[in-house]
Amino acid sequence: MGLGVLDSKLAQVPGKYPLRPRGHLKKIYIDDLAGTSFVYDDDSRPAPDRELNSRLKYDRSGPVPTILVPQPSDDPNDPLNWPLWQRDVIITVLCVTSVIASTLSPLLAANTVTLSLQFNRDFAQMALLTGYHLAGVGVAGFLFIASARVWGKRHLYLLGTVLIIVSSAWGGASGTNYKSLLWARVIQGVGLAPFEALVNASVGDLYFVHERGKRMAFSNLALFGGAFFTPVLVGKITHSIGWPWTFYLIAIFCGAMLPFVIFLCPETAYRRDAVFNTDITGERNLSTSMQRTTQPQQHSNHSPSNSIPTSFDHENKTHATTRAKVPYLHTLLPFNGRKTSESFFKLLLRPLPLFAHPAVLWATLIQGTLIGWTVMIGVVLAAIFLGPPLWFNEVETGYMYAGPFIGAVLGFILSGLLADWSAKWMTRRNKGVYEPEFRILLVIPQLVLGCAGLYGFGITADNVTKYGWFWPDFFFALEVMGMVLGAVASALYIVDAHREIAVEAFTCLLIFKNLFSFGLTWQAYPWLVAAGITKIFYVIASVQVGICLLSVPMCKHFLNRELFQRRCPAHITAYASRKKPDAVRS
Repeated sequence: MGLGVLDSKLAQVPGKYPLRPRGHLKKIYIDDLAGTSFVYDDDSRPAPDRELNSRLKYDRSGPVPTILVPQPSDDPNDPLNWPLWQRDVIITVLCVTSVIASTLSPLLAANTVTLSLQFNRDFAQMALLTGYHLAGVGVAGFLFIASARVWGKRHLYLLGTVLIIVSSAWGGASGTNYKSLLWARVIQGVGLAPFEALVNASVGDLYFVHERGKRMAFSNLALFGGAFFTPVLVGKITHSIGWPWTFYLIAIFCGAMLPFVIFLCPETAYRRDAVFNTDITGERNLSTSMQRTTQPQQHSNHSPSNSIPTSFDHENKTHATTRAKVPYLHTLLPFNGRKTSESFFKLLLRPLPLFAHPAVLWATLIQGTLIGWTVMIGVVLAAIFLGPPLWFNEVETGYMYAGPFIGAVLGFILSGLLADWSAKWMTRRNKGVYEPEFRILLVIPQLVLGCAGLYGFGITADNVTKYGWFWPDFFFALEVMGMVLGAVASALYIVDAHREIAVEAFTCLLIFKNLFSFGLTWQAYPWLVAAGITKIFYVIASVQVGICLLSVPMCKHFLNRELFQRRCPAHITAYASRKKPDAVRS
């Protein structure tokens, strides 16, 4: 490959798939590194190599047809076959609900002093209301994602919405009972977990590779943007009608979204024949299967499940088996069958070893650490500005989050523009070959903006008498912009390069960022008191610089997809080669 990315000699590695055909039906000579895609025709190729393959499905909406990756099956119940408007409606409903759910984590950021006085607790104990909430998100997400792999995501979205409604009403009615409010916050974390853990994975379920960029940015905006606007409203609500209404309003709005989740969000997980998942298995299995369709039919002992996918067999359509579309009422059920034959407990433990996977470890650090620093800033912000010399009240402290909210919006606009544009630009420079590593380019603005924000916040927040409130807020906004860019970069890379382990990878991200943030809420105040604001933020900003620089070796083969080659499952190899599964070497 060009541009310093992955000169692979392997036959098949996760992350490589074609978006543009380079040959005829019987001669598809595409490097089989899952994730790599041929997007643009190259005039230097021989004319026959630029012909479209009649047995593949394309998106013909643009001037140049693009191979659909993954390839949709012929089943009308396959989410990839649903109209684009329906898929966009599903993601919109999930994202709007995620906006409401994401308000839970920073719900107490602006009224820390008010609650501290009402509950007669110190700042550290009030910060733990957020810390234990984040721990609830991390633990619940660990359980829920395994459940999503086995039974799908719909039942978890329904459960999460109901839990948010109940726990928010409970929190508002806690009065001055600290333990009651603490447990309500923990249950709120459990309700938030499905949306924080699974919405990005639903984007992977519903969209082809070339459609994911802007939708992934939109889903991350929903998860993070709402979180930063929450304190702006919470401060005013607390001052006007009391802090319990910050909980009651979440219950009301989430209750309003429940019918939309029930009636407009069917199950997005689909058990598709593995050969169609060309972003996982690569093109070789697909092309081999296509070649077999041109050979005379012979007697064999294979079961019907091992037959050639009729999606690509236009010459033998009479033999195609079609499935009826599931009635709408059946889509309202919380479950519609298992999505895998693997054990729940096996899937539950599977994410843990992935912390040693370079791509997953890189993604958890790129996304999780900057989220942790953001939570830390939110926890200490009240202590910095509620005291002398500014003496902010809860309303003014809430308004301090206007800067981070603007930073989040600008970060998502920037990431949405750069995610697809940079990939296309790099692809053109790489002679039409797309590599998932092109998504890592988004770490460059993350390094500049995020680290500048951390250094700047540490300097200005330590001397608000000199710098006032504006400059700490400005650098907080820059830090949030960097956080957003890192979140989008890591999510896109995981989905594009390792979709076969994307759910487990997002589990690792969820566990790390929430437990890391929980640890920071536990120690934030003691650290600041002992070492001072400037010194602490110098250290964490320098750590973040080092983490961003890990992106350089991520583009090289020794730390990337080639090192962690995953063999094709035996039944897929057997299917492609027309051998019995037990005869295939695993």
